[in-house]
Order: sequence, then C-alpha cells, then structure tokens
Amino acid sequence: MNDLTNKVAYITGGSKGIGFGIAQTLIRLGMRVAITSRKADAVEKAAALLSTGSSKVLGIVSDSSLLADETNAIQEVIRHFGQVDVVIANAGVGIFSPIDSLSAEQWKQTIDTNLTGVFNTVKASIDSLKKTKGYIITIASLAGTNFFEKGAAYNASKFGLVGFTQAIMLDLRKYGIKVTTIMPGSVATYFNDHTPNDTADAWKIQPEDIGQIVADLLNMHPRTLPSKIEVRPSIPSK
Repeated sequence: MNDLTNKVAYITGGSKGIGFGIAQTLIRLGMRVAITSRKADAVEKAAALLSTGSSKVLGIVSDSSLLADETNAIQEVIRHFGQVDVVIANAGVGIFSPIDSLSAEQWKQTIDTNLTGVFNTVKASIDSLKKTKGYIITIASLAGTNFFEKGAAYNASKFGLVGFTQAIMLDLRKYGIKVTTIMPGSVATYFNDHTPNDTADAWKIQPEDIGQIVADLLNMHPRTLPSKIEVRPSIPSK
C-alpha cells in the first residue's frame, strides 16, 4: 500500500455522481481533496458534506471547458494545499440525439466539456504534476469504444478522450507521471438528468465502485501502469 496521507487530489465535476464518490473514497484514505463544479451552490454544498468539519476539502467554481477557469482552479489548489498529486478529469455531459436533429450548439457543448475540458484540466495541472510525479485519471466511458444510435456527439467525445488519454500517457510517463483512463458502463448517477433510485439502480455500478478503482490505481506499485480500465455491471441491465 502506498502512503496517500495528505496527498492532494483535484477532481473536476466533483459535486455529485462519480466525482463525489471518488472524493469520498480519497478522503477516507487520508487525502486532501479539491472538487469543482460550474455552480457555486452545488460545489459549496458538496464540499460541506465531504468536509464534515474537516479542512481537507476545498470547493472551487470552475468550468472545465474554459482553460482560464482550470488554470485559476489549479492555482487556488496550490495556494490552499501547496501541491497537486492526483488530477481526476471527471466533468462531463451527455447529449444524445440523431445527427439530423443534433444542433451545432449541442455538438460544441459535448466536445467542449468531455474532450476539450480534459485537455484544459491537463494543461493547467501538468507543471505541478511534474513536480510531484503525480497521477492523471480521466473518466471516459465504454462509449469510447462502443458506438450506438443517437450517440454521434457523445461517442465522438469519448472516443477522442480515450485516444487523448492513451497518447498523453506515453508523453508523460518519462516525467514519472502516470496516466489512466477509466471506462465505466452504466453507473447510478444523475447523469443525463437521471435521478438515482436505490432499488431500480441496484444492478448498476455505484459511484463508490469507481472510487475504489481509483484507490486501487493509486496503490499500484510504481513500476506498474494500468493505462485503460473497462468496467461493467456484473449483471445484465434491468
């Protein structure tokens, strides 16, 4: 087991769903955590829930589709915690529409958030991660290798994200920076306006399951790098 106590994780889209589940897991491991959301009220509420009186959680308002926002967010993490050890690019949107009704605005929003947003997060944090020989984890999707009807924008963004992550893994390992992409299937979250239901969603992957995968990655021996992880529910969909 690696000693993760007081290491610092930066998680985009950490106010709910997968990002929130990852934050909960890392806090239990003794890490200090910064989470982001585009909405101030959401990130403040989530940080309060995660902190439970602790000073280990920092909430930051940032739109990952804007490089300036991500640069400012990383600078705020450095000011508050002094370092960045782990970056988890989790923020994402899901817009599903056949190409003949998919608007240019919907296409742009999907690509800007799911793909360019990850580029922005990486670019903003890379100098800090070189100093700590840190870890970048992107949250992609099985939609990054499996195309489906009405998935033109989403598939494009996630296919691109998988390729981007694998390429930067090769770029950055010479600096001691590890890079992994996690590709979940169905997860019980608020994604695409879905409201999680404990009974109806019991068959799905839970956010804390993704958190456990992140913990396992961070505890992997330094010589070993799982660069791409596909994860599915263990039983068929209901």
